[in-house]
Amino acid sequence: MISRILIVGNGSIGMRHLRIAREQFPNSEICVLGHREVPEIPELSNNYLTTTDAAIQFAPQIAIIANPSTFHIPIAHELAKVGTHLLIEKPISSTSDGVFELIETCKEQNCVLQVGYNLRFSPSLQSFREVVGTGEIGKLLSVHCEVGQYLPTWRPEKDYRKGVSANESLGGGVLLELSHELDYLQWIFGEVDWVRATLNRQSSLEIDVEDSAQLILGFKPNLSQHQLIATLNMDFIRHDQTRVCVAIGENGSLKWDGILGEVSVYEKGATSWKKLLTHTPTKDETYVVQWLEFMKCINAGAVPAVSGHDGLRVLEIIESARRSASTGAQESVCSMKKRTQSNI
Repeated sequence: MISRILIVGNGSIGMRHLRIAREQFPNSEICVLGHREVPEIPELSNNYLTTTDAAIQFAPQIAIIANPSTFHIPIAHELAKVGTHLLIEKPISSTSDGVFELIETCKEQNCVLQVGYNLRFSPSLQSFREVVGTGEIGKLLSVHCEVGQYLPTWRPEKDYRKGVSANESLGGGVLLELSHELDYLQWIFGEVDWVRATLNRQSSLEIDVEDSAQLILGFKPNLSQHQLIATLNMDFIRHDQTRVCVAIGENGSLKWDGILGEVSVYEKGATSWKKLLTHTPTKDETYVVQWLEFMKCINAGAVPAVSGHDGLRVLEIIESARRSASTGAQESVCSMKKRTQSNI
């Protein structure tokens, strides 16, 4: 029985998790941890805390880490030391520093560590992955992926200049904020071997981070030594909100549209796309399923759908992309020397 829940962070994503937590656990005590005083306790919560010591004293059984990613690891590590199960919003951190140590602490304390790449729970993306796996479009030849939205319209009720996305100190920039793509590309097509990247800050947006990135990703060769190549464009500057992935095969192409929730195929010899699935999720749908997965892991000892190592691997790709943008060269995606095959 979960009776004590901690929500770390009182921004929009923290409040979304608070709402879901209250729906799932109507009788539990839920505290919110923030970094500054607020005029009143957040609606649906029982208390508001402002220090790590107070959070530890509360002794939460589960915690949702939803503050800016630059602050994830310190609070997550302290909670893991006392055996708190953790669901950490994506990305797991803004750098790989301390992430492996957090994973090891969770392993030692036997607590679940799940990373919040909720797109994995999208029925349309799951369908896209399944069709890719059937080999319906034949040998995969290339993958093309795009994601973008004009930053001021992302959360129009707030000043974008003060948000996480716009500020390096809070873990902003397209590589971190739009890292869902890096997670699902590996989930679907395998481990990324190398990256070549260009990062830009080219718009008039008042931000101190990259507003666009162009990546070429080489996946680890398969048994026949064929290496699949993907292109990924990410931005904060386009006005036509886009989230699309196209897999091109010898027998046709398969497209996922994450905005419309559609999966379509263009078969060899066809003259138009054929829809295979349309499922537009509700606002909280993938987050709720993510919560259910998290609880299943806690209650039944199941392997997390998105592990700490998955979150770390995304950061390793991002760090390799930053090196490539700096050097102008192709960079290998280097794993942490101490990485294990743990399923935490």
